[in-house]
Amino acid sequence: MEKLNYDTLDTSNGSPIKMWTQGVPVEESAKQQLANTARMPFIYKHIAVMPDVHLGKGSTIGSVIPTLGAIIPAAVGVDIGCGMMAAKTTLNANDLPDNLGPLRSAIERAIPHGMSPKTRSHRGRDEGSWNTPPAPVDAAWTQLKDEFDVICQKTPKLSKTNNYRHLGTLGGGNHFIEVCLDETGAVWFMLHSGSRGVGNAIGSHFIELAKKDMRTHFINLPDDDLAYLEEGTTHYQDYVEAVGWAQRFARTNREVMMHNLIAAVRTIITKPFETHVEAVNCHHNYVQRERHFGKDVLITRKGAVSARPGELGIIPGSMGAKSFIVRGKGNEESFNSCSHGAGRTMSRNEAKRRFNADDHARATSGVECRKDASVVDEIPMAYKDIDAVMHAQRDLVEVVHTLKQVVCVKG
Repeated sequence: MEKLNYDTLDTSNGSPIKMWTQGVPVEESAKQQLANTARMPFIYKHIAVMPDVHLGKGSTIGSVIPTLGAIIPAAVGVDIGCGMMAAKTTLNANDLPDNLGPLRSAIERAIPHGMSPKTRSHRGRDEGSWNTPPAPVDAAWTQLKDEFDVICQKTPKLSKTNNYRHLGTLGGGNHFIEVCLDETGAVWFMLHSGSRGVGNAIGSHFIELAKKDMRTHFINLPDDDLAYLEEGTTHYQDYVEAVGWAQRFARTNREVMMHNLIAAVRTIITKPFETHVEAVNCHHNYVQRERHFGKDVLITRKGAVSARPGELGIIPGSMGAKSFIVRGKGNEESFNSCSHGAGRTMSRNEAKRRFNADDHARATSGVECRKDASVVDEIPMAYKDIDAVMHAQRDLVEVVHTLKQVVCVKG
């Protein structure tokens, strides 16, 4: 009999939990959170747990939650549609300048990042350090605006969010832009971001509506953040429409940033080059309807990537670590999923307590990136060993390319 590459987590009164975490430590608090989610009555078959699993809000990050007749907004989260985009170019390592500092600076000028007010007015006027043409943003917003207006008619306060203003911006936290080299020396561009302020507002709004519904119907939950919306209700339908739009916004956001990233690189590297020789754009915080085990179900991937047979995905490591372009093996037991990264081993505050700027500089040696204390929370040691994570999911994906960053812009 073939050995199974996943473990199971015992739950006394919930659905089964299958964990692709062999050789990767899992915190007890994450196990308890998984058990709480498994107790929800609408879980379909089982919960699939990825090797980068760690404690999240309501549900663990790094889990795949299939449901019938209900959806948990906090399981999708507030960074709706967060994900990755990567594009291979015709450049190679020898085409990069010896001094990568100006390249990083050009990228930082071209794409607003972090929490500073580098945003655009609704008239497209440049503000802050935004110095790229507004045309790609405006054209992209045109494709999103009409549906957003319909959503705002139902939920007027969403019109007051950073929507257009945040299109084409990176954000903060673990969002990043990188220039990478693959195993052959080919240059790749890669970035990580989501639906920004408007996605956060949509997620937060419907999380609170779900909690209100639970109180109205006197439904007790193992965790308030497991509040759900039942299919057939107005709130459920409104959420499905809004979350679907936010996921499209997130995908478009990455496409706009990639456009501006490429334009920025061309200002430094004058040699003509092509991009998108190979390209991937994938969510890892999202929900969609899929067919599994003969039934149409809602699949919530909270920190997980779709890995259908032959489907390409991206699994980043951390600053200073390898990343991978992968091809899905279509493992049905995982609901055709894989991890979305290495996964944190400690909180941001704990990372700042344990490490300092000198530790971070040593850990990111050879990478053109910020080395100051403000990014110590993203130090590689705050993340799991990406090689162990990849080995644990060897029956979920195969590695197509191994990437190593040479430039990293952090949000």
